[in-house]
Amino acid sequence: MKRRLPINKSQIMGLMIALLITILDLVFLFGSNIFYFLLSIAFVIAGLPFFMAIILETNLTREKDQMFLEFTRNLVESVKAGTPISKSIINIQSKDYGGLTPYVNKLANQISLGIPLKNAFETFARDIDSPTISRAVGIISESEKAGGKIDVILESVAKSVSQVEKLRKERRAAIYTLVVQGYIIFMIFIVIMLVMQFKILPIATGLGAGMEGAESVDLGGGFGGLFGGEIASPEELSKPFVWLLIVQGLFAGLVIGKLSEGSIKGGLKHSFILVVLALLINQGGKLVMG
Repeated sequence: MKRRLPINKSQIMGLMIALLITILDLVFLFGSNIFYFLLSIAFVIAGLPFFMAIILETNLTREKDQMFLEFTRNLVESVKAGTPISKSIINIQSKDYGGLTPYVNKLANQISLGIPLKNAFETFARDIDSPTISRAVGIISESEKAGGKIDVILESVAKSVSQVEKLRKERRAAIYTLVVQGYIIFMIFIVIMLVMQFKILPIATGLGAGMEGAESVDLGGGFGGLFGGEIASPEELSKPFVWLLIVQGLFAGLVIGKLSEGSIKGGLKHSFILVVLALLINQGGKLVMG
């Protein structure tokens, strides 16, 4: 079962500050040009702690996978020297494995208490919650139980983990250009929306108003002067643009994350960045141009 990211104090504080800004904004600035800009700021404050938590968790998971390779290499050296695998794990627990160190210590302590190696390894893999480590640990525990040449198995596992890490680095390097292109394309999309909002729509509504209502635009579902509806202003017509930018940023970020990191969860941080850029640039443009 996947672990859920716990809500910490900084995230609760961010939500409270964002809620306070939103309430004050609704009470004192509703309808003004700065109203939606402050709502965007509140969204950033509320989402930033969660964004940082995702970044930290992603980096920690990556560090665990990298240090597991170092752990298996040390285990191979110890087992090849003639030390049983259980004793080898206890011997190497004093080494520094970064974010993996607490899990290695727990594994060694369980073995010291007499817990079977297979059960200890299952707990180890479940706590770390990494597909790469889970597969490697499953192979090691089953090989130890079957009584094969554990040193050969460990060496094969180490090579396999090393190859997986190498392929991940190569993929990140190969996809980096696509990630940059995704951000550039989204920025161009924002610029196009701003040009339409502040240049094209005012001209279009001005032309519509000058045609005696025959082709006026109506937000009430009719066709302007033909049915007696009110002519829509450029500000009213531009409101859907904000939601268009948000949806585009959300899904573009998810695609970028899936391509670069291989997971939708990894795309949440890109979605947050793109949505924040869209909101701040759009609402900031309204403040400056409006």
